[in-house]
Amino acid sequence: MNLFRLVGDMTHLLSIVVLLLKIRTTKSCAGKQVQKGFPELGISLKTQELYVLVFLSRYLFFTRYISLYNSIMKLVFIGTSIAIVWYMRYHKVVKQTYNQDEDTFKHYFLILPSFVLALLIPHAFNSVEILWTFSIYLEAVAILPQLVLLQRSRNIDNLTGNYVFLLGAYRALYILNWVYRFYVEDHKVRWIPWLSGLAQTALYADFFYYYIKSWKNRELLKLPA
Repeated sequence: MNLFRLVGDMTHLLSIVVLLLKIRTTKSCAGKQVQKGFPELGISLKTQELYVLVFLSRYLFFTRYISLYNSIMKLVFIGTSIAIVWYMRYHKVVKQTYNQDEDTFKHYFLILPSFVLALLIPHAFNSVEILWTFSIYLEAVAILPQLVLLQRSRNIDNLTGNYVFLLGAYRALYILNWVYRFYVEDHKVRWIPWLSGLAQTALYADFFYYYIKSWKNRELLKLPA
C-alpha cells in the first residue's frame, strides 16, 4: 500500500466520522441555522442510501482475503453507512430533522443505468466482478443528491461542508494513488476505476472552488443556485 492510498482511506474514514459525530452530537441531520430565511437542509438521505448499496455490492460478496487492514475497512464502511441511514430513517429524534420535501433527487434513476453499464462493461464477466463494477459506477454519481440538496440552500453549516469536502478529497487522493501504482508498481491500465474516479472528482470541482473560497475569505459557504 502506498501513501496516497493510505491517506485517501483515512480521509474517507474521517469524512464518515465527521458525519456520524454531527448526527450523534447534535441529534440532527439538518444544517445549522447560520442565516435567516434559508432552510436547514443538511444531509441527503438519498446519497447515504446509495453509499449503502455501493459498499454492500462491493464488499459483501467479495470474500477473497487480502489483509487484516482491508477486511477491517470493509466492515467499517458497511457498518457506518448502514448506521447513518438508520439514524436518518429510524432514530426518533434525528428522523424528525430530515427534510424529505427538499431531498427530492430521483436517486433510483442512478441505480439502473449504473447496473446496466456494469453488465455491458464489467471488469470481468462473473457475478462478483459485475457487482464490483456496479459499485464503482454508482459511487461515481452517489454524491449528486447531496450536491443538489446543498444548491437548494445557502445555509451550509461547517460540519456538512467539511463532510462533503473530505469525501471529495478522498477520491482525488485515490487518483494520485492510481498514478503512483501505474508508474511505480505494475503499469496496469485500469480504465473502469480511472474514468469513474475522474468523473466523480469532476462532480466535486464546483464545490471545491466555493469551499476553498469561503475558507480563504472566512465567510459562509454558499453554492450558486
